[in-house]
Amino acid sequence: MLPQDKLDAILARHDEVSAHLQEATDAALIVRLSKELAEIDELSAKIRSYRAFAGEEAALVEMLDDPDMRGMAQEELAGLRAAHAEAEQALRLALLPKDAADDGNAILEVRAGTGGDEAALFAGDLFRMYQRYADSMGWTVEILSLSEGTVGGYKEIIADIRGAGVYARLKFESGVHRVQRVPTTEAGGRIHTSAATVAVLPEAQDVDITIADSDLKIDTMRSGGAGGQHVNKTESAVRITHVPTGLAIVVQDERSQHKNKAKALAILRARLFDMQREQLASDRAADRKSQVGSGDRSERIRTYNFPQGRLTDHRIGLTLYKLDQIIEGPAFSEVVQALITEHQAALLAGEERSG
Repeated sequence: MLPQDKLDAILARHDEVSAHLQEATDAALIVRLSKELAEIDELSAKIRSYRAFAGEEAALVEMLDDPDMRGMAQEELAGLRAAHAEAEQALRLALLPKDAADDGNAILEVRAGTGGDEAALFAGDLFRMYQRYADSMGWTVEILSLSEGTVGGYKEIIADIRGAGVYARLKFESGVHRVQRVPTTEAGGRIHTSAATVAVLPEAQDVDITIADSDLKIDTMRSGGAGGQHVNKTESAVRITHVPTGLAIVVQDERSQHKNKAKALAILRARLFDMQREQLASDRAADRKSQVGSGDRSERIRTYNFPQGRLTDHRIGLTLYKLDQIIEGPAFSEVVQALITEHQAALLAGEERSG
């Protein structure tokens, strides 16, 4: 049974906020009330829809006592009960506790792991897969830092992905991704295994985490690597060290020292925010059982087997034989949705046990 008192409270709050918004004149109050209304608007609509079905069902049940109306009532009742069940499930999902970071942007980090050049090429394949998926979702991708592999791909690439619900849809990608395929440089046709690690960090906002200037050590240096005449002529590269944790971020992609500093700070803030969230999560170890995987960066979460055209997600036992379509982007959404569905199912099971 759904908690009717909770549903009543949500509807009452929705009406209360709507009324206050009609009368409000203070700009800050209008912004706050509008934000709260937007957060509960869809939920309130689901509650009303669910209750409307219940009312219609009760009316049809009464009609069963009328011999002239019984046939029509029975026919309509079957379809109505199915729709009512769907509305109840949608409402249950909407009532689940949400991660405050779900609606926001994310920092995506992809790094080559074991496997040398092949690992760097695989890291490049993974990043392009995420980039194509982001494009299909209407998100924007800005590369913050990258280090290219010697034969292609990336030793490391970090990007800022912005849009609605980025973190919610990508957060289960964190972990070790393993690839099995025949490298182009392999003359004997032997299958090699290599890996890349992925980290998806919620983008920190000013209200989420504060970094004191006194905790930062900022060094500038000349950029290294490819870059033509510009390289080593100006000190545009920036290294920011967070003294309390020892975290150090180096960015040298832009010619502007100011832009490199801004990118380095964005990465640092995301990593510190992630550390803060991980600490809170470890303090609530029992809650982590309801998540898809532990989120541990060292956990092997997925295998991409190219000779068999197979992708396997080890956390939920998902196997799809359409690897090319997944890597190219069109079918990656199936993987994302399967992970979200599994996560929601685990949360629902937890709610039912606690209820």
